[in-house]
Amino acid sequence: MSINIEQIRSDFPILKETVHGKPLVYLDNAATTHKPQVVIDAVSEVYEKYNSNIHRGVHHLSNVCTQAHEDARGKVQQFLNAKHSHEVVFTRGTTEAINLVAHSFGETFLNQGDEVLVTQLEHHSNIVPWQLLEKRKGIVLKYIPINESGELILDNVDELINAKTKLVSLAHISNALGTINPIKEIISKAHTLGIPVMVDGAQAVQHVEVDVQALDCDFYVFSGHKLYGPTGIGALYGKEEWLNKMEPYQGGGEMIKTVSFEGTSYNELPFKFEAGTPDFSGSVGLGAAIDYVNAIGLDNIAQYEQELLDYATERLSTIPNIRFFGTAKQKASVISFLVGDIHPFDLGTMLDKMGIAVRTGHHCAQPLMQFFNIPGTIRASFAIYNTKDEVDKLVDGISRVAQLFG
Repeated sequence: MSINIEQIRSDFPILKETVHGKPLVYLDNAATTHKPQVVIDAVSEVYEKYNSNIHRGVHHLSNVCTQAHEDARGKVQQFLNAKHSHEVVFTRGTTEAINLVAHSFGETFLNQGDEVLVTQLEHHSNIVPWQLLEKRKGIVLKYIPINESGELILDNVDELINAKTKLVSLAHISNALGTINPIKEIISKAHTLGIPVMVDGAQAVQHVEVDVQALDCDFYVFSGHKLYGPTGIGALYGKEEWLNKMEPYQGGGEMIKTVSFEGTSYNELPFKFEAGTPDFSGSVGLGAAIDYVNAIGLDNIAQYEQELLDYATERLSTIPNIRFFGTAKQKASVISFLVGDIHPFDLGTMLDKMGIAVRTGHHCAQPLMQFFNIPGTIRASFAIYNTKDEVDKLVDGISRVAQLFG
């Protein structure tokens, strides 16, 4: 593997910061990743050189800004291997993309008694929108259960995916446990019954290569800020046939073709789903982040992060009374754990005093925590710029806290 981690670390200005006088050890990458200088520069360049509203002006700045925004859409298309660029809809992130599908697909295709199937691993953003639809339209939300390792139990999947199922919506990778779900198998099973599938890729696109055509998923969603890109930008991939049939999510400028008081006709894809002025600085920053990740290579990233995961799991296993949650055979670089009777908040707070950033709590996955009968966990999540030395600092920090608690 020919990547230089120290060179990569130098690309991220924030990694030079100190916290409470200690060098920053940032292990909360599942929440958000830091941004390389090239992404920061790309966003700044928009405002410094060609800021202007897009798709609407005939003047030079508008044309330049429009081209930059649409070039970014093309980068997302290639990144996901979508068939058409108009199958890529820019959103504020994964949450808005799921809500878009829940609203537009739900209002168009779902009726009382229809079932939507998720999993017990889901982030709240892939649960609550469907519960809102339950209230509005009387649909039924069901889930695929998990085992103690945090893997989906698919023994009775034929009963769960049935004639009443109208959509399957599931995470590619669990944000709380790191479990990599067998999405291709589930998509294939659903498609035998003509059921569309949406995949939440918020925790996947920064770790593994995603080919939506090979997966044959109907929708795929992700956020830029977990892919070393800006906050407030993300994307929905949707098969053209579905997007054409779905009603718009929001009304306003850009998403229309003609408007009169007698009625409105909608714009072509993808603009039908992009009401209002888009975050064109965010889209350009997302494009720069995709370029950055592609230059390193997702295969290289996956290999390195697997090494970090294996090393961290081995080192953390030496800590007395540690309990791991999520021990799937296939998992990404996320480790969730508890140590003895130490509350996650207490451990996380004391690690912060050592400059070590981890996530504590339920990770927006309360049904999952209820399954394990715990209030939450400590979560260490790794990215391409993390090192084994940082893992050692985490282990040493936890050991010190554990000694204080006796």
